[in-house]
Formats: sequence, structure tokens, C-alpha cells
Amino acid sequence: MADQTAPQSATEARPGLTGKQKQRMWRTIQTVLILIAAFIMLIPIIWIFLAAFKSHVEVYQLRLFFTPTFENFGEVFQEPYNLGDKLFNSTIVAFVTVVFAIPFATMAAYSFSRFRLKFETTILVVILATQFVPAVVIILPFFIMFRDLGLLDTRIGLILVNLAIVMPFAIWMIKGFIDGIPMDTEEAAMVDGSSRIQVILNIVLPMAAPGLVTASIFCFILAWNEFLFALFLTNREATTLPIGLALFRGEEGDLWNLLSAAGIIIMLPMFILALAIRKYFVQGMTMGAVR
Repeated sequence: MADQTAPQSATEARPGLTGKQKQRMWRTIQTVLILIAAFIMLIPIIWIFLAAFKSHVEVYQLRLFFTPTFENFGEVFQEPYNLGDKLFNSTIVAFVTVVFAIPFATMAAYSFSRFRLKFETTILVVILATQFVPAVVIILPFFIMFRDLGLLDTRIGLILVNLAIVMPFAIWMIKGFIDGIPMDTEEAAMVDGSSRIQVILNIVLPMAAPGLVTASIFCFILAWNEFLFALFLTNREATTLPIGLALFRGEEGDLWNLLSAAGIIIMLPMFILALAIRKYFVQGMTMGAVR
């Protein structure tokens, strides 16, 4: 009997992890995995940031300590790169695209959300299906149409293309936010004598503001980073920042120090925009996900 009880006593002396210990260990593992993933994602950005302040020779050396230089940021705005013109074009195209896309998308989304339309489901599916068409398939029709209309290498042409790209996405996103607004609120206001326009301006738009801001952010990012259409539909006058990156080549190959400096200039507005409206962005994403 003594031999049979000894192993049981030894087992009881080594109890397993408690619930709190398991929970603490799992949180530690999660934290470590998140830090590793964040570090992997930040490596390219860190490399670009460091390379932007290196000379053409130092950029090929993996050194964390070096003498930084700001000449790269000045050189990208000079001949033959003229990044300032491309920065202006990108700003105008992205800003005007958002200014036109959000109001029209909001009106369309409100109509789909509040009114029963004929073939409503079919129309919504067709709008969504346009996002699945590869860009290379429709570049040639756009090129021929813009050539005949005299819109090649113009900011207006790029704005029209970007509107075609972001409008379906904006309609679907904003519709999800408006669907989350209770109908009772609008009906009560209309019973009190408010018109449909007053209801939209005074109730729907304020309540859907986080969603509108979220849609605006995504539309701006899509227009700001658009590359393929700008590559084929512009040549000199309306080229944007993503196209300007292709100019940083020399006899010695790619000018990574200048590319990195230009990359920082392209990314900087996105970081500033994200920091300025992060509150509305989180609210909008939460509102669109939980209804």
C-alpha cells in the first residue's frame, strides 16, 4: 500500500497551473507575438526613415549610427525630379476626389438604406462587382475615352478615374453606417414637422459623422496612392507622387536615398491625417462593425 500511495502523493505535491497563471502566461505570449509582428512591420519604415538621411554611399551600409544629412529632401524638389509639382497634383486630385465622392456616396447610401427601390439588390451587387474588375482591363477604354475628350495628362481626368474607383467602396461603407441609425429618430422628427432634407442635415449626418470621416480617410488614401491609372493616363503635367518615384534612377542605378526621402514625403500626410482623426476613425470602424 505504501508503494501505491507514494506516486499519488508526489502528483498531488505538484499541482498544475492555476487559472490566473494560465491567463497571465497566455497574455505574455500574446504580447510577445504582437511585439514581434509590429517589429517586422516597422522594419521597412525604419529602413526608409534612416535611408532618407543617408548619402548615396552610406545607404548601402547597414549602420545605425551615421552623420545625417537633409540634402536629400532638398534635392527631390529640384530638377529633374520636381517633386513639388507632383505633390501639388496628388494633393489636388485626392482632395477634390474626396470632396465630390463623399456627398454623392452619402446621398446614394441614404437612398439604398431608407427607400425600397426596384432591383435594389441587383444594383448594389453591380456596384460592388465593379471593385472586382482588374484595373488593367479598363485602362484601355479609359485611355481611348480620355484621348478623344482631351483629358489625357490632366488632373480632371485623374479625378474622374479616382471617383470611379472610390465611389462604390464609399457607398457600401456609408450605407452600413446609415443602416445603424434607428428609423424611429427620423420618423419622430418628421412627425414634428421636419422635412426630409432637415432630417438628413440635422440628424443623419451628425449621427453618421464618424462613418463619413472613416469613408473619407479610405477614399483619400486610395486616391493618394493610386498608381496604375496615373501611370497610363498622365505624362508630364498631371503626374502624381507615386509616379514621381520612378524618376529616381541614375547611371549608378536606383537612388535609394532620394527614393526614401520621397517616400517619407508621401507617407507623412497619411501619418498626420491618421493622428488628427484617429478618434473618429475608431468610432467609425466600431459603428460599421457592430449594428
